[in-house]
Amino acid sequence: MKIFGISWQTRKRFTAFIDRFYFPFLRFMPREVYRYAATGGINTVFDIMLYIFFYRVILDRQVVDLGITAISPHIAAFLIVFPITFTSGFLLAKFITFTASPLKGRIQLFRYGVSVAGSLVLNYVFLKLFVDTMKMYATPAKILTTLIVICYSYFAQRFFSFKTGRIKLKRVKVPV
Repeated sequence: MKIFGISWQTRKRFTAFIDRFYFPFLRFMPREVYRYAATGGINTVFDIMLYIFFYRVILDRQVVDLGITAISPHIAAFLIVFPITFTSGFLLAKFITFTASPLKGRIQLFRYGVSVAGSLVLNYVFLKLFVDTMKMYATPAKILTTLIVICYSYFAQRFFSFKTGRIKLKRVKVPV
């Protein structure tokens, strides 16, 4: 059976390959968290490689003139790469990490888009806060921002986009 052109055997092999390296993390990391880290890391490396390729090779570090406006090459490369890594990130999360999701694919995709939009906003806000307000150097600010956004992203995807986790709320009796 194929889903999005991906056979069940391909998914099974890819998951088995990732799980091969799970043993050192077994004691302190649930498998779902490990798979999220592994697939997220793979997608991040893919994103950086594509970005460099488009920025340096395809765009040749040149401004993209659209007639009405011009886009700087680093932003143009980001705009070209984003839909590609958005799609690969969603597919990895859906078929490798959060496979127990009870939600339909179109709902997952919409919610994934909302959580990614939240990640973009958080990136912007924390970079502005750390660099402009707190006067941190850009590289440590980006690292700290990335760590915060990764935590947000995991919980947003687990409890919202793919809904594989449950938040246990304690019922409190309110006196009438």
